[in-house]
Amino acid sequence: MALKRTARGRKSKLVPMSEMNVTPMIDVMLVLLVIFMVTAPFLTVGVKVNLPSANAPNVTENDTPIVVHINSDGQVFIGDIEVSADTIPDKLLAITQEKENAKDTKIFVRGDRSLSYGKIMEVMGRISSAGLKKVVLVTELPKKERSAYASQGR
Repeated sequence: MALKRTARGRKSKLVPMSEMNVTPMIDVMLVLLVIFMVTAPFLTVGVKVNLPSANAPNVTENDTPIVVHINSDGQVFIGDIEVSADTIPDKLLAITQEKENAKDTKIFVRGDRSLSYGKIMEVMGRISSAGLKKVVLVTELPKKERSAYASQGR
């Protein structure tokens, strides 16, 4: 309990403070804010996919793409939501319907490296059947390029 000193004439007296001390609460909130700011970038990918590597240039776009994941079991996810392969076109059309240039929406396909070429092409074909033509395969940078990319501060 916090006490404050009151002066009455020559005598001073300790009385309990009636105000709440919010400094510790503010300190805790700032620490939590910093923790969430540091960990948020690591939470972007929700489906575990072992990506293949390629020597293609990096894509730098300001528009946020829709990400379609295909895990090692062949399960298809749009974002973090599992969908069946038959419903991919309908789900993507429902998502892109809100956008102004729906047909120009970029779709990133993240397929596990253990999958067959046919499975990934089947999913890409279903995406194309929805009328979406900007489909990009996501790969991992080779190790030496990854270290050079990291040393540039990116």
